[in-house]
Amino acid sequence: MSEITSSEPTMDDDAPTVHSTPCESCGCPVEALDKFCPACGKEQAAAAEIHQAAARQRYFRCKNCGAEVAVDPDQRSYVCPFCDSTYVMEFSPEQTNRQPPEFVIGFAVTPEKAQEKFRRWLAENGWFRPGDLQSAHIEEKLKGVYLPFWSFSMLARSEWSASIGEYWWKTETYTTRQNGKTVTKTRRVRKTEWWDLGGRHHRYYSGYLVSGSRGLPQQHADRIKPFHLPALKRYEPYFLAGWLSEEYSIQRDDALKMCQQEFYTREQQNVAGHLPGDTHSGLRVSTRFEDVNSDLILLPVYLLSYRYQKKLYRFLINGQTGKVAGDKPLSGWRIALAVGAALLGVAAVVGLVMLLGSM
Repeated sequence: MSEITSSEPTMDDDAPTVHSTPCESCGCPVEALDKFCPACGKEQAAAAEIHQAAARQRYFRCKNCGAEVAVDPDQRSYVCPFCDSTYVMEFSPEQTNRQPPEFVIGFAVTPEKAQEKFRRWLAENGWFRPGDLQSAHIEEKLKGVYLPFWSFSMLARSEWSASIGEYWWKTETYTTRQNGKTVTKTRRVRKTEWWDLGGRHHRYYSGYLVSGSRGLPQQHADRIKPFHLPALKRYEPYFLAGWLSEEYSIQRDDALKMCQQEFYTREQQNVAGHLPGDTHSGLRVSTRFEDVNSDLILLPVYLLSYRYQKKLYRFLINGQTGKVAGDKPLSGWRIALAVGAALLGVAAVVGLVMLLGSM
């Protein structure tokens, strides 16, 4: 048995803090991972050192789930953060011939805060957890990973047709029996007048993020959204220093189909909300998408995958906002015990009520 939970971040001490230092040249505040000063453009020494470290990353491909992840050059053994597999092989990123990312959002949640969030989440409803889950030593598997996402913007142009209904009211006379007599009364009855209508509709859509990782299915990625996209920065390799990062395994065209399906659903809803009258039926919407633009971006995610009794479970944290989602095992016998106790309690109450009623 498993439980799926999702929780929103709260405005407390968990809120991420952005640290800045003065520029070495002009004194302007510079964020910790900024390579250049936003005022004078001078390259920051700390960022330059990080950039050099990022260039030495090693790359591994998981033969179990297909994830391709960049790791620290000093790391000799590697466990896949997506499927908890050790069956991996090293590869060169030049062999993939994939486009580089264009934008990135840096981590705002620290590894220490992420572990604290995991411990707190795991302790929720703790009585229903298997007794040996806490001793599984799974916390150390929590890793911060830059995951690839595709972001699209496009114009939807639609032609639609529907039957439009408008309500009107009619007063009707009817007879009924009242106090043994037949009486005549009136009532207002709602009627609907229908007519066919068609038209055109267009809207610009953007902001839907499609997971570029086969290791992170879309339904799991949606659970830790939203990301605050105004914080996007132009990608530089130094952002990845000290973190894992994954190459995208879902191609742009496949991600585009997923995004257009989402935007088509939104377009249908927007057309329906645009229709006149009080109601409608038989709505048909034909949509074509134009002016399609795409960006490949890296987003910060803490990921933990672990196996319990041969079943894979996953825990996620949005590395920007701190939003938590995951699934964890439940103890079948403990749930059965709780249900049995509840049923016994109900039976005892019913028995007491019947006893008091017979006195």
